[in-house]
Amino acid sequence: MLVVAVATVLAGCATGEAPEAPSSDAVPSTVTVFAAASLTQVFDTLAERFESTHPGVGVVLTSGGSGALAQQIVAGAPADVFASAAEAPMQTVVDAGLAEAPVVFATNTLELVVPAGNPVGVSGLDDLARAELRIALCDASVPCGAASVELLARRGVTAAPDTLETDVTSVLTKVVLGDVDAALVYRTDVIAAGGAIEGIDAPGAASVVNRYPIAVLADAASPAAAEFVAFVTGVEGRAALDAAGFGAP
Repeated sequence: MLVVAVATVLAGCATGEAPEAPSSDAVPSTVTVFAAASLTQVFDTLAERFESTHPGVGVVLTSGGSGALAQQIVAGAPADVFASAAEAPMQTVVDAGLAEAPVVFATNTLELVVPAGNPVGVSGLDDLARAELRIALCDASVPCGAASVELLARRGVTAAPDTLETDVTSVLTKVVLGDVDAALVYRTDVIAAGGAIEGIDAPGAASVVNRYPIAVLADAASPAAAEFVAFVTGVEGRAALDAAGFGAP
């Protein structure tokens, strides 16, 4: 192959013709993915697997609160794929004409969580109303917060949060570090954290379900964007999501 390439260049020189310049329309080698914070660990895994089966293509993952990511996309942030923890942030992008045919690929529910050992003896959702406890919740503007508001309202609990975070990872971190006594996070976060925290069943949580949509963005620069979405929504993606605790669509 190298001999042929060299011969071609020499032939061009011999005839006075300049070698053909590389095309300026080179295929982008990066898929930029904006994904909800709760997807970080499983998408890291899926990105590695995707890269291993797509030589020359890299996946760059940006994680954060779904609402904030949606606003960044609308404001012009360059991205190829958006995966949200709820349908409302995705709808913001769709309404702006920036997403193509979102597909729901996973579901998630909330779980009450405490530091390892449950030092203050939290037993249920009612404890979130105890003023003497340090409580962390997601802000209502993000999917985990909206789900928390709905769950607590259904259970008749008026929570007394000491901090409202802009994504579920921040809430989880406060629990792991022992900065708070209890919080609400996704069940997938409890699984991912392992023994660093303890999960407590939250009655009624199964009826408050977050649906996760994913879409190729209209201005996607990478032709591999659709392949990544197909990978996430395919058999291998489903297996990884199952292992992480995400429910089926």
